[in-house]
Amino acid sequence: METGADPVVSAAKDVSRLWWLWLVFGAVWTLIAVTILQFDQASVTTVGILIGLMFFFAGLQSMVGAAVAERHGWVYGLFGVLFVIAGVVALISPENTFAALADIMGFLFLIVAISWMIEAFIWREVNELWWIGLIAAVLMLILAFWTAGQFFIDKAYLLLVFAGIWALLRGVTDFVRAFQIRQIGKLL
Repeated sequence: METGADPVVSAAKDVSRLWWLWLVFGAVWTLIAVTILQFDQASVTTVGILIGLMFFFAGLQSMVGAAVAERHGWVYGLFGVLFVIAGVVALISPENTFAALADIMGFLFLIVAISWMIEAFIWREVNELWWIGLIAAVLMLILAFWTAGQFFIDKAYLLLVFAGIWALLRGVTDFVRAFQIRQIGKLL
């Protein structure tokens, strides 16, 4: 941090140097989405492990957000802890995770949608494309209610499709965020 400089500007410059980290996050989320969406007769264990890793990765990513956030870091931290706990539980018993998630995925997608919505509004003051995160949150909210209503007969495939969509939406949002952060660094 520069001596005598505005601490907010200095912190923004420091964070903007890490813009590529969101590219990495976006690439990982996109890879997870492609992997999940290609399963046709995947083993329940493999799917349970992937879902556990998705929650664990989302938790770690939220904790990184909590560490670098100037304001409202506790929100990122809270959701980070919830996601990590869900990931650990899922990894302990992937077979049971798959069956349980098929039954409660509407509620889990609701938690994710709320998390994304809060995050979008937090970014609103510094990111002119904050609404992309809000759109992703609204889409996830629609998926949450659709899933809770159990409009499909085969919950296993529904779980795979929606988990893949979740990962894909997160990947796209992180790609956009990476270039927004990079642009902020150039402006400073």
